[in-house]
Amino acid sequence: MKPSEINRHKTALKRYNFSRPVNIAISDGLIDQSKAFFDYGCGHGDDIKLLEKIGVHCSGWDPEFRPSSPKQPADIVNLGYVINVIEDQKERAITLKSAWELAKDLLVVSAQLYIDAKTANYSPFKDGFLTKRGTFQKYFEQQELRQWINSTLGESPVPAGPGIFYVFRDPAVKEAFVSSRYRRRAAAPRLRKSDELFNRYNDILQPLIDFITARGRVPDPKELNVAPTIIENIGSIKQAFRIIRIVTDEIHWDQIAEERSQDLLIYLALACFDGRKKFSELPQALQLDVRAFFSTYKRACNLADTLLFACGNREKINAACKESSVGKVTPSALYVHISALDGLSPLLRAYEGCGRSYLGIVEGVNIIKLHRLKPKISYLSYPDFETKPHPALASSLSVNLQTFRIKTYQYKTSVNPPILHRKELFISPEHNLHARFARLTRSEERTGLFDHTSNIGRMNEWNDLLAEKGVYLRGHRLLRQKK
Repeated sequence: MKPSEINRHKTALKRYNFSRPVNIAISDGLIDQSKAFFDYGCGHGDDIKLLEKIGVHCSGWDPEFRPSSPKQPADIVNLGYVINVIEDQKERAITLKSAWELAKDLLVVSAQLYIDAKTANYSPFKDGFLTKRGTFQKYFEQQELRQWINSTLGESPVPAGPGIFYVFRDPAVKEAFVSSRYRRRAAAPRLRKSDELFNRYNDILQPLIDFITARGRVPDPKELNVAPTIIENIGSIKQAFRIIRIVTDEIHWDQIAEERSQDLLIYLALACFDGRKKFSELPQALQLDVRAFFSTYKRACNLADTLLFACGNREKINAACKESSVGKVTPSALYVHISALDGLSPLLRAYEGCGRSYLGIVEGVNIIKLHRLKPKISYLSYPDFETKPHPALASSLSVNLQTFRIKTYQYKTSVNPPILHRKELFISPEHNLHARFARLTRSEERTGLFDHTSNIGRMNEWNDLLAEKGVYLRGHRLLRQKK
């Protein structure tokens, strides 16, 4: 088939929801009303229409559907599933470079992966396949796509999700974004007692509380808008924080500082995959974090290297999984709900981060499986985890951390999918559903449903056991069948 006979325009889809790349960028806080958006190869322009509805300034170009629209610079440029339909490798690279030239702040690049491929009826053509519709598809491996973007643009991209990458124009903005992925959210300690000085200056002290809660350290005066007012009225920022510590729980502030130092260490450990930056290349806020928590960048990097090397030690990973205070331990893995990831030890957070550094965020996932005996992370989707007593597995995506091969499995149409039990073990004790899940587990234990756990892992066998025991489930309540 000649290139002129390939129908690229037939790959453009009509959609009524945001495309995956745009949806992920919105979730990451990168697309909002303050940023101009340009869709390079916009197809029917559905992302543009949807973004305009939420107040984002948008424009786009497409060789088939909007050929007369200008290619114009924008804060964010999206190259969504375009490069994989271009059969000519040189043109593919030119297209990527052209989109990058328009991106002031960020380029979002996405392409089809081999895990999405259905090539049984396709014909091999160049480095991809021809479909029955006369279209071309090039399927990438995740690492292949990353390396191609890097070699073509001379910029190291950040994985946003499987087959989706961010290319930042400003290296400092990139590092700030990546580090924020590993910074846990925390609540400031509650006031323990009334204090006249605190109450008098509450308006100017609250921004200081918010800052220290977020970063775990006292800010540099340049980082806080109200710093001059604090210094004028109280004397110094450190003195203001001493007042805050007096009227709140001091131990909680120490805990926040410890958590933030761990978050920073995890970021520095995982930064090795992308080439760790020089200290001078880090954003100013991160430089101050390093000095506050580790004194020197060399010490911080040495500790981060030790943490990263430990991720490759099967004995240490296995021991950390067995000793974890959160998650459900099985003979081969530790399962944990995404809401409880922050409760894992620094080693296990870094171990999971190795998978996230390669894949980005996997959509729809709510259970993470940390394999104890092999270097592997699995991302599992249980859509009804909160509402159904024993939710069924809908899909899974696994990445081997040695070979970096990705495998996916779909269970949505399965008549006998795997199901979950003892849901309270997957979440933290502070989760608002923990007590409800635990009550159900106790009821099921008393009824003898867990006497032979090897027979209850799938839906049909579980339902047969419920019938055999003469019980049924209504929500998270176990009830007796009427005789």
